[in-house]
Amino acid sequence: MNNQPLYRFHSITEYHRAAGLPAPAHPQISLVRMENLTRPLAEGSFSLIYDFYSISMKRVKNIKFKYGQQASDFDEGVLFFMSPGQVFGVEIEKGREMHHPEGWMLLIHPDFLWNTPLAKSIKQHEFFGYSVYEALYLSDKEEAMLNIITQNIEQEYNANIDRFSQSVIIAQLELLLAYSERFYQRQFITRKIANHEILAKLENLLAGYFSSGELARKGLPSVTYIAESLNISPGYLSGLLKSLTGQNTQQHLHNKLIDLAKEKLSTTNLTVSEIAYQLGFEHLQSFSKLFKTKTNLSPLEFRHSFN
Repeated sequence: MNNQPLYRFHSITEYHRAAGLPAPAHPQISLVRMENLTRPLAEGSFSLIYDFYSISMKRVKNIKFKYGQQASDFDEGVLFFMSPGQVFGVEIEKGREMHHPEGWMLLIHPDFLWNTPLAKSIKQHEFFGYSVYEALYLSDKEEAMLNIITQNIEQEYNANIDRFSQSVIIAQLELLLAYSERFYQRQFITRKIANHEILAKLENLLAGYFSSGELARKGLPSVTYIAESLNISPGYLSGLLKSLTGQNTQQHLHNKLIDLAKEKLSTTNLTVSEIAYQLGFEHLQSFSKLFKTKTNLSPLEFRHSFN
């Protein structure tokens, strides 16, 4: 990707100009309709960076959108999210018929959110950190619901701006993000085969790590290490686990660790200090505190109650 052209857009006005669109009706928020793009994309690969938020619903033939080494075809309606500063790759197949993109792209500059609750809460939506191949696949009904919301936003900023305009648009944005959270929860459940394959790989990864002696040498693996090993983003992994197990990745790791500690306490004569060391704890107190938090018993109390 180092040799690919990189295009950075600092403002929504700058993006409109580059895409051959008229100046935006509002400089800090714009709904771009893909059919209105007048400058065709050239064949090849390039990368984009926006200094603003982007929520996109696109259908594009013969184009792959890419983060890192992971790519996704957008032949059907999917929703994906970009936060300011993310690098987003595009690959256009050479020698193939170029179909005009369909859908829309909602661009929101962070300044538009200033001094509103959404300025802070938007960062809590983990899907802004998901990779493109973890995009949200929409049903026709879901797509129609989001289309109505974006139409309301477009209508509001195209009307006469008054002191209520920002709060009305913010409310619509919050509704769009809330529906997106709901639809992602639905996707975690309905895409069972793919999701359970991820969980199976996770269990195999942890089993191998725990049995290799890596715990004593390196301690508990980080969430980033696990996500990279599974080729998914940390946020998507935690969201998937929370949906299916009620626990985020860190909680899942701690519970696996406590299960292993219980096994050692009940089946070996190792001291609590030796067990703590094998599980990667530098200090016995840290192990005892975590164990009691999870079980309401100290390691020795658990061993005595088991016996």
